[in-house]
Formats: sequence, C-alpha cells, structure tokens
Amino acid sequence: MPRPLADRPEDVPAVFAERFNTGDPAAIAELYEPGAVFVASPGSPLTGADAHAANARFQALGVPITVRPRQVYATGEIALLIVDWVIDGTDREGRPVRIDGTATDITRRGGDGRWRYVVDNPFGLAG
Repeated sequence: MPRPLADRPEDVPAVFAERFNTGDPAAIAELYEPGAVFVASPGSPLTGADAHAANARFQALGVPITVRPRQVYATGEIALLIVDWVIDGTDREGRPVRIDGTATDITRRGGDGRWRYVVDNPFGLAG
C-alpha cells in the first residue's frame, strides 16, 4: 500500500518519490487535484488522462526517482515547491537512463488536510 498523501507541503516530494518508485500509475495520480497541470516537457502542459499517461511513461522506464527539496514556501492553503530530482539507472531494456531537473511545483491543501499538486512542472527551470 502506498504512503498516505502528505500532511505538510514539504513532504509532498518524498510522497511523490515513494509512489513513483512503486511503478503504480494510480498511486501517482492520487497526488494530483482534478484539473491539475503536469508539464511533461517544457512548454507542453497536460491535464487529466494525458497528464497521468505522461507520468506513467516516466514510471514505465522502471528506473527510480530521487528527490531533494530545495525550497518550500507556503501561505495558507497554497505552497510553492522547488525540488531537484533525478531518474538515474538502467531501464528494463538494459539501457542507461538519466533524466533530471529542478521542478517548480504548486500544491494545495485539500478539504481533507492533504496536499496535492495543482501544477507539477518537473523541468521548471528549463528554457
């Protein structure tokens, strides 16, 4: 069973990584508000089923993600997260994989007290 959703915005990246590393796309999908935006590549925002499918493609590599929160700024029910991350290892085909970035994410505390992505921009500092 995946780790529960985060009670604090600074815990969102760790929950994301743990759920990502399970390989279960449904576990990742729970981390997003309905209508949330996932930017799979710079300038290409996705929502709904398209966003979940893009995340699933990253998971399908079978390579774990490591995250390191750099900054978390929260006010009320909204938080901005700046997170360094890397997917580094060997994929299921035996090929080396290294994808990394610094995410610029916005999360919001829901009525249940749990924090979810409103905007997940993994390549937030990319041109």
